[in-house]
Amino acid sequence: MEQIDREDVAHVARLARLAASDEELDGYLEHFRRLAEFVEDVTDSPIEDVEPMAHPRDLYQRQRPDEVTEPDGREDFLAVAPQTDDGYFLVPKVIE
Repeated sequence: MEQIDREDVAHVARLARLAASDEELDGYLEHFRRLAEFVEDVTDSPIEDVEPMAHPRDLYQRQRPDEVTEPDGREDFLAVAPQTDDGYFLVPKVIE
């Protein structure tokens, strides 16, 4: 894997429009290097015998019955709207 150097970090900072001092660039460089080492370790990990899973724990989503729990206030909301048409709110056009 190619080594990340200070110029790479300064280039990324310029692209991101970040003003970074020399000390900050050195700190970022260390973080980038540790991140690259971590990615390399993960990439080299043996995964042939690992079964795919949706979640590392056996969890399930509790479900509730699909029932109406709030009253229908559509007519009340439409009654106080400045403009409506056929049950819909009318709003000013903002994109031409």
